[in-house]
Amino acid sequence: MPEGHTLYRLARDQTQLFAGRPVHVTSPQGRFEAGAALLDGRVLDEVFSYGKHLFARFGGDHLHVHLGLYGTYTTGVGAPPPAKGALRMRWEADGADDAGVWTDLRGPTACEVLTTPEAMRILDRLGPDPLRPRADGTAAFRRITGSRTAIGALLMDQSVLAGVGNVYRAELLFRHNVSPFRPGRQVDAELWARMWPDLVTLMRAGVRMGRIVTTRPEDRSRRGGAVQRDDAHYVYRRTELPCRLCGTEIRTQVMVGRNLYWCPVCQAV
Repeated sequence: MPEGHTLYRLARDQTQLFAGRPVHVTSPQGRFEAGAALLDGRVLDEVFSYGKHLFARFGGDHLHVHLGLYGTYTTGVGAPPPAKGALRMRWEADGADDAGVWTDLRGPTACEVLTTPEAMRILDRLGPDPLRPRADGTAAFRRITGSRTAIGALLMDQSVLAGVGNVYRAELLFRHNVSPFRPGRQVDAELWARMWPDLVTLMRAGVRMGRIVTTRPEDRSRRGGAVQRDDAHYVYRRTELPCRLCGTEIRTQVMVGRNLYWCPVCQAV
């Protein structure tokens, strides 16, 4: 499932391409036909993300998209390709230099038109998004420290933190030597004061690079140049490989429906 930095980039790119223009909205598949008819021809004000949710504002209506595990956007310039398969929604608009722009949405968990109050109800149940301006990690800390649930599960709870997924969960905990099985109430204020700004930094770097890189230069096998794929993470998808710091085999088990990765020595309980 795409994590928060991916949705942030999508919102930024769609705003740049479509905002301020009338957008032709269709649903070739037919499953979003009524919503497409409601939005078709209207001017897009903006697209913004919050956590793993994408909102496109057309006046008082909000198009809400949640990509889930299988949703994808494809965007291009010029004439769009013939509509084929399960194409939930297509946008088309006039772009710069008279070149058209388009974007196709396939396989989302949610694609719906909401009123402003309905959109606000979704936002109100989400925790702070580290990528939002002036995001406050205090609210997340209150929920974490008041819970007996394992921190590895709490970090995946979007009502605690919005936008954090499996990669950021595993890598943030490793970077701070925290066992994913530690109860939330055992995360003290001093530790969270280090974790929150580090998470903000990592996710902002993800927006900038278009990928998640969490390793420090000194911990990579290759020095200098672009970070190679096998050097990008400390523990994520490194099952049975040696820990970059201590050499212990990285372990894996399922937690809240997703594979969890950790080093049993660096992240001892």
